[in-house]
Amino acid sequence: MSSSASKNIESVLVENRVFPPDTRATQGARISGMAAYEALCKEAEQDFEGFWTRLAKDNLNWTKPFTKTLDESNAPFYQWFGDGELNASANCLDRHVGTPVENKTAIVFEADDGTVTKVTYKELLARVSQFANALKARGIKKGDRVIVYMPMTIEGVVAMQACARIGATHSVVFGGFSAKALQERIIDAGAVAVITANYQLRGGKELPLKAIVDDGIALGGCESIKTVLVYERTPTAWNRVEGRDITFTEALNGQSTECAPVPVNAEHPLFILYTSGSTGKPKGVQHSTGGYLLWAKLTMDWTFDIRPEDVFWCTADIGWITGHTYVAYGPLAAGATQVVFEGIPTFPHAGRFWQMIEKHKVSVFYTAPTAIRSLIKAADGDEKVHPKNWDLTSLRILGSVGEPINPEAWMWYHRNVGGERCPIVDTFWQTETGGHVITPLPGATPLVPGSCTLPLPGIMTAIVDETGKDLPNGAGGMLVIKRPWPSMIRTIWNDPERFKKSYFPEEMGGTIYLAGDGAVRSADRGYFRITGRIDDVLNVSGHRLGTMEIESALVAKTDLVAEAAVVGRPDDVTGEAVCAFVVLKRARPTGEEAKQIANELRNWVAKEIGPIAKPKDIRFGDNLPKTRSGKIMRRLLRSIAKGEAITQDTSTLENPAILEQLSQTN
Repeated sequence: MSSSASKNIESVLVENRVFPPDTRATQGARISGMAAYEALCKEAEQDFEGFWTRLAKDNLNWTKPFTKTLDESNAPFYQWFGDGELNASANCLDRHVGTPVENKTAIVFEADDGTVTKVTYKELLARVSQFANALKARGIKKGDRVIVYMPMTIEGVVAMQACARIGATHSVVFGGFSAKALQERIIDAGAVAVITANYQLRGGKELPLKAIVDDGIALGGCESIKTVLVYERTPTAWNRVEGRDITFTEALNGQSTECAPVPVNAEHPLFILYTSGSTGKPKGVQHSTGGYLLWAKLTMDWTFDIRPEDVFWCTADIGWITGHTYVAYGPLAAGATQVVFEGIPTFPHAGRFWQMIEKHKVSVFYTAPTAIRSLIKAADGDEKVHPKNWDLTSLRILGSVGEPINPEAWMWYHRNVGGERCPIVDTFWQTETGGHVITPLPGATPLVPGSCTLPLPGIMTAIVDETGKDLPNGAGGMLVIKRPWPSMIRTIWNDPERFKKSYFPEEMGGTIYLAGDGAVRSADRGYFRITGRIDDVLNVSGHRLGTMEIESALVAKTDLVAEAAVVGRPDDVTGEAVCAFVVLKRARPTGEEAKQIANELRNWVAKEIGPIAKPKDIRFGDNLPKTRSGKIMRRLLRSIAKGEAITQDTSTLENPAILEQLSQTN
């Protein structure tokens, strides 16, 4: 290999299966057929600003119309619709007043115990307005920051919408995060209030939230917090701090159900969402109001082809970007009926998702590959929780989010959940992009398992080398977006320099967005496939391999492997060695049996990819170290692979005991 070629990521997976869109998906689709998709892309290329101007005027209600679409004068701090004004909550709720949507069900809430509550758009508007008035009564105003630390309930969505209604910037913290994580976010955001619950219910268990808020504030530096609003989710007693804490019932008492939405500038921060960041210091991704909301609405229309009769279900928690865009904002802006679920997919049994799809007649289902793989394992082990036991014929579109879905999981999802008739939209996007950027369109795009296919209209993607030079199809490199787009991250809260360095590196000119992911485009169709985070690329004997491809190869051993995660560790001979952590579809092996299975898997990877990708270490566990939202904590795996002591905060782990298991070598 030449030295220049070695800088690129080698693509070693070949996928030849293609699934053209079903005629049922193309008929009546908003973007029907590839010609319609290409026409939109051409419009964006030929008149970039005109394209976005048209969409912003057609899809959002403005209290003060904008006259300038894009301001690039202070790149990379781009501004969209900068002299316009609007309100996000008004665009999700008030816009439906006087239309048939007003009396339509907005949210079907299923609690952990199966209790179902429904709320119409009219009722939701009244609840949001009343809560907004309660916030104002506590002195919370436009520009203030409010931490939301809530369970997956209607009240969580109400809290976010109420903040948006009065122009307060919310920062939702996932309900599985620790007191320390909460304290860091309160301090960084300078929050004036926390909205929380006494407990959350997950998997039949009561988990404390308010006590964690108290612990976080007690760590110090949180003097900015004047109010803690507590939703009493359960009757269990909790500790009240007089003068600071107030229950929802007390706060809402006597408040009007009418509250005029506060107009804000299109660039006003709608929310800050913290990602953990590899340095450990939380990174506050700041999103705007106008551009973010436009993309949330458009991607509901385009990617999910949302229709008036649809029942949409995104299984993500509001603590993550997916729960912001495709629970709290997008479905409401689109006037859709959506399911909000409090519990977990395996309680009281691993058929809960399929049971709920049948029960609520879900037509568009959006979940994570992690959840799919765990449910594949459950169905393999117990026939009673296989999707075939429920009527899933209401499904029209399936979606995947959070990480690339490996081809074998894609095929299982396609066959067993979608009945081989539902398009799968394998969506690539990030907290920083605000919404989907590369994804199939259900009524247009021929599908290839494991590929997120093509960028959405107006998203100018490319694959480049380390200097920013475009690479040809078939060559792996770094994924970039060459032009700004409305829903992009605006800055890192309180850290503009880190923003520039992380996403707009000077080596690439300082104006091109670096996604941080490796990718390759297929030579035949130009389809994108994500090969893993750039920092997850392994350099084995001069070959740069994406971890996702090795993981996909392992999981393709469908008779044996349920899930796999691959990381690198330093190696004297090869530079880096491949270390695989594997969950089998059977009991965890030990001793000689573990060695035999490890060898079988090494030979399998050599056959699927090539000897260069053979894992040097294979370790078996009953599970992988995951957060309660299902995200694999690969940083912990890297530490284990290197033999380092785990010094990081593991309080968000679902099962910390897994770390000890995975530390054992075979």
